[in-house]
Amino acid sequence: MTTPMLEVQDLHVSYGQVDAVRGVSLALMPGQIVSVIGPNGAGKTTLLAAAMGLLPSKGTLRFEGDDLHALDVEARVERGLTLVPEKRELFGELTVLDNLVLGAYARRLRSATLKKRLDTVYARFPRLAERRVQRADTLSGGERQMLALGRALMSSPRLLMLDEPSLGLAPLIVNEILSIVRGLRNDGVSILLIEQNARAALDCSDHGYVLETGEIALSGASQALASDPRVQHTYLGGGADDA
Repeated sequence: MTTPMLEVQDLHVSYGQVDAVRGVSLALMPGQIVSVIGPNGAGKTTLLAAAMGLLPSKGTLRFEGDDLHALDVEARVERGLTLVPEKRELFGELTVLDNLVLGAYARRLRSATLKKRLDTVYARFPRLAERRVQRADTLSGGERQMLALGRALMSSPRLLMLDEPSLGLAPLIVNEILSIVRGLRNDGVSILLIEQNARAALDCSDHGYVLETGEIALSGASQALASDPRVQHTYLGGGADDA
């Protein structure tokens, strides 16, 4: 039986006396896109932050069978786990190129390998190549998301965690970003996708979880979740019989 790439069991994360995530369990197998949908404040971002080591947590967190609690953030990146945060967290005063190079810092790459990584990112995101000497804070919203993705890819991740990649983007750009996400999976990158756009998330993922008030309310194959009357009514804008 294949070992899950990411295994979460009975995870608890608190902010002081407030339990933001309570008893969450999920699994992501190699080569999968797994989506987590739910309303604002459900604990989706908290879940990713705990997996990345940015927040303390209790419960089981395993990456390829190894305990993540024993690893700090940099060690998790070294192992192949990378997060693209909701607000992208770019260095606005630096150029596109500088932001990308910083994404590879934890790997301490040789110059030839660094150039190869840059060429790979530029091939996937031609607009970043065109704007490589442009300041990050002058990019459009879609270009900033591409830069955030490209910077994450500079660490050569095996599991990429995406927090609301469609946030604030026009529908056409959302489609482009999610097409890129599917392409990454085809290239061997497993993906944990946190997304408020439930329809888009379920359309591009293999398996999905519904997180509500810090707990898993529903889970299953993405197509099955998209057909679930409760998911349709709450997250997809209507029931199965709606036109």
